[in-house]
Amino acid sequence: MTVPGTKTAVEWLVSVAPDPDACRWEWERNPLGVALLPAGRRWDVLILPGELGQVTLDVLTPLVEKPGPVLADFGDARLGFFVPAGTASRWLGTGVRGAGRGTWIVVPYPGRATGGVRWLVVPDGDGTLTDPAVLELAMHEAAARVAGAASAKEGRKP
Repeated sequence: MTVPGTKTAVEWLVSVAPDPDACRWEWERNPLGVALLPAGRRWDVLILPGELGQVTLDVLTPLVEKPGPVLADFGDARLGFFVPAGTASRWLGTGVRGAGRGTWIVVPYPGRATGGVRWLVVPDGDGTLTDPAVLELAMHEAAARVAGAASAKEGRKP
């Protein structure tokens, strides 16, 4: 299956690789459909626990015209939101991990199914990233919703 904009998304992603041509060649031929790419050049990734991340994405989607790329790992245990480079080094948040300069992330080929990591929001190839301030607001709302749902399950008022 080919997703519209896949070629530009691939070019945007591999542009951060030390050798973009070698990365593209390996990525397109790798049966797992994944590549290791360095964070901190064009983007950082903020990694949220699965439930909080999913609710954050649900809150974020109607707030912005076009969210930045979002990854989910195997079993949706964690979600990674692509944000501007430098964000991870300044981010303070309990339970949120940052992948920035000096880290590498597993990235699936856009539009291709893999056995593990997958795109929830595929890169658009234009470099669209999620605004960290808007993401933070969405995370606060999501945390309140998750806490409210947990309280409701236990029969308490939030």
